[in-house]
Amino acid sequence: MASPHTTALNVPDLIQQKRDGGTHTAAELEALILGYTRGEVPDYQMSAWLMAVYFRGMTPQETGDLTLSMARSGDLLDLSSLTHTVDKHSTGGVGDKTSLVLTPMLAALGLTVAKMSGRGLAHTGGTIDKLESIPGWHPELSDEAFLQQAREVGLSLVGQSKNLAPADGLLYALRDVTATVDCLPLIASSIMSKKIASGAQTIVLDVKVGAGAFMKTPAQGEALARAMVQIGQHAGRNVRAVLTDMDAPLGRLAGNSLEVQEALATLRGEGPRDLHDLCIELATEALTAAGFPDRAAERAEATLRDGTALARFRAFVAAQGGDPAYVDEPARLDVAPGRDELLSDRDGYLAGVDALGVGRAVLALGGGRERKGEAIDHGVGVELLVKPGEHVRAGQPLLRVYHRDGRGLERARALLLAGLSFSGTAPTVPPLILGRVG
Repeated sequence: MASPHTTALNVPDLIQQKRDGGTHTAAELEALILGYTRGEVPDYQMSAWLMAVYFRGMTPQETGDLTLSMARSGDLLDLSSLTHTVDKHSTGGVGDKTSLVLTPMLAALGLTVAKMSGRGLAHTGGTIDKLESIPGWHPELSDEAFLQQAREVGLSLVGQSKNLAPADGLLYALRDVTATVDCLPLIASSIMSKKIASGAQTIVLDVKVGAGAFMKTPAQGEALARAMVQIGQHAGRNVRAVLTDMDAPLGRLAGNSLEVQEALATLRGEGPRDLHDLCIELATEALTAAGFPDRAAERAEATLRDGTALARFRAFVAAQGGDPAYVDEPARLDVAPGRDELLSDRDGYLAGVDALGVGRAVLALGGGRERKGEAIDHGVGVELLVKPGEHVRAGQPLLRVYHRDGRGLERARALLLAGLSFSGTAPTVPPLILGRVG
């Protein structure tokens, strides 16, 4: 059934309007987006419109209206039967196992996380892939079971089985082949259309900045964060964003099983400081955005100290078919048996470990996929034995590679070595939290 907001569609007029710096109404954008989704607007016209947007931009109002039209192009997840719903999104990083720690923390704090997550592609890992490292855990739940588990456990997490924002998939594929990917309103609407369609009232965004992220500079990251927060407010959601450094990997471990082990250590209060601090920061933002700011950081910290977040994670794993014994004994998780260490060739300080190089090394080892649907090896990965800013001596191990029968090892070593930099004096390491928006 047509939306009451749709209007007569004249695509050449819309292209000309945007080409000449004009603005679109919500009705015009909805007609264009739904027309393209239904196959009524051909690729060549939509390509021309995308290029006009690339050069002319969009106002915040237009960007918000575009996002809502994309969200309405498919299913809208109805979470109205749940209380204090919250979703978290990361713009993609290396070693980013934050969701595995943060979501049970939020559940332990009385919020409800009912979210759809994706699989990894290229150098960025996916939450579903990481969880599938736990034997028995599966991402398939019926709609009823999904909501019931969220009510009872406070956390349910499934693969993207719904037809969420199909306009985004179509538009992204077209942007990819028309050199219009790098366009702020199109990036922001792509991310937020799926978040809006996913139904949560509160959304916390972790916007990665640096070598291993899509946004390379803090200014770019802040612009994206502001655009996404404005979109969320336009849609009536509580949205806050945190800008975080992704020049080096988060934590010390990259690779699916390894990241689950590090997440479980963090849930026990024994994880690396950067991962721990980021999860506290994001939980604080979620509580504040949801209307519960009192002692937010202190309460978030307590869930790791008193074991309540770990208990929620254990219940969540068991509810979705996983063996909770692996939560209690993470050393049992499958980790590739091969070990190879990269040694320092000098005395000095480790100035940098390129996050993108680490992500590509995991991909070369078989721990990621080049194309959707490819099988992956959950057990391979990379461990940072030294973090940037730390002193090293010649011959000291810097990185450990976990490989399976040497597959991809030579390529992984080359990528890792190329990403190391050294300094004769103690380098300035950027702070983990670069800024906040919201």
